[in-house]
Amino acid sequence: MALPTEQASRPFSETVIDYAPGVLLSASVAVAAFFVAPYVAKALPIPAMVLALVIGIALNPLSTQARFKPGMAFCVRTLLRWAVALLGLRVALADIAALGLGTGAIIVVSMIVTLLSGFLFARMSGRGAGFGALVGSATAVCGASATLATSTVVPDYKGKEADIAFVVVAVNALATLAMVVYPPLCVLLGFDAQTTGVMLGATIHDVAQVVGAGYAVSEPAGNTAVIVKLFRVFLLLPVVLGVGWYFTTQGVKHGEAKVPVPVFAVVFLLLCLLNSAMPMAPSLLPVFTPVKALLVGASNWGLLIAIGALGLGTSISTIIALGWRHVATVVASTTVIFVIVTGCLFLAKFV
Repeated sequence: MALPTEQASRPFSETVIDYAPGVLLSASVAVAAFFVAPYVAKALPIPAMVLALVIGIALNPLSTQARFKPGMAFCVRTLLRWAVALLGLRVALADIAALGLGTGAIIVVSMIVTLLSGFLFARMSGRGAGFGALVGSATAVCGASATLATSTVVPDYKGKEADIAFVVVAVNALATLAMVVYPPLCVLLGFDAQTTGVMLGATIHDVAQVVGAGYAVSEPAGNTAVIVKLFRVFLLLPVVLGVGWYFTTQGVKHGEAKVPVPVFAVVFLLLCLLNSAMPMAPSLLPVFTPVKALLVGASNWGLLIAIGALGLGTSISTIIALGWRHVATVVASTTVIFVIVTGCLFLAKFV
């Protein structure tokens, strides 16, 4: 294996040759998931991202060959970071402001408590802080995307890849269940369309299931649910920075730690601001709109390829061996955000 200094001095062409097998294998998994997803969706609403993970895990024995390792590592680290950064183009500040301070406060408080609960429940079940951070961010923010983003600032530890894969699958499964169960529950609680949208957007983990649940109720409920969900996505930046800061403080004495500021997180914020400013420059929209569509598509594919690579590097036997403690942690954190949001919205009816 080449030393870091040797790798830095290697010609670019040699680096590309080293990365190519793993990147192509990961991309093949992503393409397979993309084309299979519409057929699977006829029976079960499983997004392509989770299918990519499952297909990758199924092909894990193939990926153990040494030639695939460099490219897979590139996908899970570098490609992942930039794909997450491009998520900023999906968020506009005006949409967030329209929610109102009360709704915003409920969302922020529930997210903070849920994030902290991930650490707490992980400790109670005998799991490490790294797993707690992955669970807390996934259930507090936006499921798989938050899991992948948070993994970039969680220190490496034994079994980290298996934990990431487990959390991605678990939060998607719970989000799919919530998509079916939560709308009737909102009717039972007497929520109107807007309150229903807030509840769905603030408690369901993944964007796809939020869209499905919201618009299954009504268009107003769906619109509100998507805006609330995008607000949570916007808060991905401070969550990632907060988690990174926490782990930094654990390794530095006398308060000398500095908050890590990953470049991808800064780009995320800048793109969010750019997306919010574009309506004020209508002359630029004909250029910005197709570029935005291209970059959003690139983000989707980047995440899909990254999670395909993650699946390729994960053994199913390793996931099964994780046990009930992992399941209990994810379910407990999901329950926390559900209870806080639903309870606050229900009490607000009588205020």
